[in-house]
Amino acid sequence: MTSVDDLWFLSDKACQTAEQTYHDLRKRYTDFVEFTRHRNVPRSRFRDVATGARDHGAPYGAHTLAYRPSGELLLVRHEGVDMWVLPGGELDRGESFQEAALRELGEESGIEATIEGLGMLGRVEFYCDGNMAWGVLPVYEAQAETTDIAVDDPDHEISEAQWFDKLPADTRDREEILQWRGQRFSGRA
Repeated sequence: MTSVDDLWFLSDKACQTAEQTYHDLRKRYTDFVEFTRHRNVPRSRFRDVATGARDHGAPYGAHTLAYRPSGELLLVRHEGVDMWVLPGGELDRGESFQEAALRELGEESGIEATIEGLGMLGRVEFYCDGNMAWGVLPVYEAQAETTDIAVDDPDHEISEAQWFDKLPADTRDREEILQWRGQRFSGRA
């Protein structure tokens, strides 16, 4: 079997798992913001994300929209992408999406929170050498139980965490986060 056939087989399995994961999340939750991203990636990255999608449907793991009752949102500074992002990351073995989201939130910001539902559901499509694989990006909304920040990221990707009333211009997925925020806090003055 050639490496192209191997990538095709891996991407096919990844798409099957992602499809099942996507439908499971859609059955379980309602009223979330959906979005799609397209990424052209090199072969090594394609293999990594397709393997994550094959294994659990979510190549980027799970993330959290952690907020204060006042509506301020927690973002972390990710040095690898040089942007403010939502806290989150990959799943550890045997971990659920919610467990991963809360663990990553704690590591990247020191914040404890209670998940209230799914705030956003992304579909991320990856392309490489004529192959396509995709995976879901579950983003949970969670009200903060603690608000004092303490970054202790074991991966050393997060340099800072901060509460924001107005999102910085260099916030990844800014439009979708603003859409979620508008829906979540629409009844507030």
